[in-house]
Amino acid sequence: MTDASDVFESVGLTEYETTALEELLSLGRTTAPNLAEATGIPKARIYGVLDALADRGFIKVIPGRPKEYQPKAPEEILDRTVENRRQEFEGFASDIEAHRDAFLAEYRPRYERASEDISPTAELFYVVDVGAPSERETRRLYDDAAETLRVITNSFAYLDSVERALEDAVDRGIDVAVLFLHPELLPAEKAAVQADVVERLAAEYPSVGVRFSTEKLPWRGTLVDPSMDYEGGEAILLVEEPDVPDHMRQAALTENGSFVAGMKRYFDLVWEYESVADPQR
Repeated sequence: MTDASDVFESVGLTEYETTALEELLSLGRTTAPNLAEATGIPKARIYGVLDALADRGFIKVIPGRPKEYQPKAPEEILDRTVENRRQEFEGFASDIEAHRDAFLAEYRPRYERASEDISPTAELFYVVDVGAPSERETRRLYDDAAETLRVITNSFAYLDSVERALEDAVDRGIDVAVLFLHPELLPAEKAAVQADVVERLAAEYPSVGVRFSTEKLPWRGTLVDPSMDYEGGEAILLVEEPDVPDHMRQAALTENGSFVAGMKRYFDLVWEYESVADPQR
């Protein structure tokens, strides 16, 4: 469960700043000496703490002898937090943009010279660890899809980790199809997981096409926007290695248009000639 005070840490307040702001929200308007006494913050530090909170727009400074300090409303503090972060980002983006021309002039020639030595094989694939890294790349592919998304899977056990991206793809009108391994070719435990996933897809994403391969699948993965002209497309794949646990494996990613087109051809052939729509028939 999220703790309300977690916001202070997210904003980047120090321990003293957090303590002072929390106490001010309880006390209301007060002086620096009174706040130091109530919180135990050293008097030598309290004015710097309050100045920092005022600079962030979280408290008001009321002139007088002595000055008094009053917290902004909680809603204003949250809004100010977001605005502060927005301004920081805009300043950061502006700084980066100011260096763009010099950075590109210096480093693009180096990159291009180094790229000339890359072998065709190195350009075909790069790899990531199976698990969180491969799931992150899979979500990215879902997000990048402009027209089509094809999934080859045993049981789609990782649906939870990519569901947000899948839902977004469906909402964008992406043509999504999932080719499962036939449950008769799965261990009972994985077949049960598959049955739950298929039921969820039918209930929540009825536009997603689903079929079941009647033959073993040599690889699992996702491909998006394949072009039979070899002009685009991306894919991530994992070759079947039954005796190797997933945490010791790597998934391959490719942006090679001809390879992705070949994967799409394989998918279409299995979908058309070696799969069934209902695994019970």
